[in-house]
Amino acid sequence: MKSVNTELGATSELFMLLASIAYVVALIFFVLDLVKSSRTIGAVEARLAAGQAQAPARATVLAGARGGGASAPASAGPAMADTSMQYSAGPRRSSARIAVALTVVATVIHAAAVLTRGIAADRVPWGNMYEFCTTGALVVSLIFLITLTRKDLRFVGSFVVGLVVIMLCAATVGFATPVANLIPALQSYWLIVHVSIAVASSALFTLTFAMSVLQLVQSSREARIAAGGPDKAGFMRLVPPALSLENLSYRLNAIAFVGWTFTLIAGAIWAEEAWGRYWGWDTKEVWTFVIWTVYAGYLHARATKGWTGTRAAWLSIVGYLCIVFNFTIVNIYFSGLHSYSGV
Repeated sequence: MKSVNTELGATSELFMLLASIAYVVALIFFVLDLVKSSRTIGAVEARLAAGQAQAPARATVLAGARGGGASAPASAGPAMADTSMQYSAGPRRSSARIAVALTVVATVIHAAAVLTRGIAADRVPWGNMYEFCTTGALVVSLIFLITLTRKDLRFVGSFVVGLVVIMLCAATVGFATPVANLIPALQSYWLIVHVSIAVASSALFTLTFAMSVLQLVQSSREARIAAGGPDKAGFMRLVPPALSLENLSYRLNAIAFVGWTFTLIAGAIWAEEAWGRYWGWDTKEVWTFVIWTVYAGYLHARATKGWTGTRAAWLSIVGYLCIVFNFTIVNIYFSGLHSYSGV
């Protein structure tokens, strides 16, 4: 039995608290960016509408501010995320920059918390629901920040960071577990292989879930505007068109699906090594397969059956809700060979 460093475990919990605080502040600045940018765009549009006859060149700026392909000049307003989601020239959105910087700081502290937890337990830090949730939240934040280096996804920052805060709250309040040794069933190198891929895949699914929710809101807004109705969701002017969100979600879901397929295969191999059978219809195994089936259906329906738009977004959301159900309800309330949640 390996020794457990309880003092370092307490340090890990302190780091986790500090990371949570930093994430909350980052969330506030992401929301502030949406509000400020929406107001700025509204003011720009009002000025352009008043002077459109005298300054026709400004009409191009107006189209860009409404989500078209054109980008607004530096003097017009905040930089927009267009259909390509590339960074465009324009004034720096100070609130968004502060939010991203705070997310980086929070992620570094979060990584220190996960690392010290692993060192304290002298093993990989994902042996129970608390550790899986905190590590998963870290991977979500890391993937978001890595994606930000290639695409301007600051518009989804409030949703992604909000989900990270929810995951950390669930871990510290609902799944709090003292640092301890692994139970015998988890003492295998397959824990590293199986769970690490599952965490990474779940993190990608979390990102696509947030984008699918935004896709539904943006699609409804676009339809309302096309019908001549009022624009009641001004903050969505910062968000690319629904089709662009759908296309990026589809690509990320495809990558995550490959990881989840490997998770399913690795779990079966591990089950054969631990219990002498590849498949036993355990509740956890069944729901892992259900998740795989939902996302397989999503990819197949969109690629071959023309299931695009809101139907594709809803399938992606249903898949993520299955992941949440599998992680929470199945782990807590269903007994089986995988009942080692630690709570």
